[in-house]
Amino acid sequence: MKKFNWILCGFLFAVFASCGYQFEGGGYINKDVTRVAVNILDNNSLQTEAGVVFTNALIREIIEKTDTAVVDESHATAVIKGTINAITFSTLSRSTTESVIERRVCAVLDLRLVNKDGEMIWSVKDFATDEEYTVSEDNIEDENNIRDAVEKIATRSAEKVISRMLNNF
Repeated sequence: MKKFNWILCGFLFAVFASCGYQFEGGGYINKDVTRVAVNILDNNSLQTEAGVVFTNALIREIIEKTDTAVVDESHATAVIKGTINAITFSTLSRSTTESVIERRVCAVLDLRLVNKDGEMIWSVKDFATDEEYTVSEDNIEDENNIRDAVEKIATRSAEKVISRMLNNF
């Protein structure tokens, strides 16, 4: 847990110390949500650290693309909570019946935005995002390819979810 706290603190420091350039747009993720906390997503998948990866992607997207401040839960007007229900793998292409060349990784999430009273403001269920990656015979390289694909899914999911919140879908 201490290691995670240092990782999260380092990430938040890097985000706040980075360039202040923003794309046009912004706005609050919800009309009444000026400060939001993001709880670490529950991870029901077998991918270790996926909860942290997806949570950090959400935090990064909120900071970069909205006017909503990311704060501690005690100072928040709302909290984003959620679960990674599954991260699954499927074969896309093979060179032989036993040799896989490409795989698709798919993540399925449930997310909700709740106010201080625990009332639901916004939610999405079974939100799916996928990414393809090249399979390597080298186990270390293959694990890196999987990790990169999961990080891309986390970023893409965060972009789509925050966009939906901003547009009040």
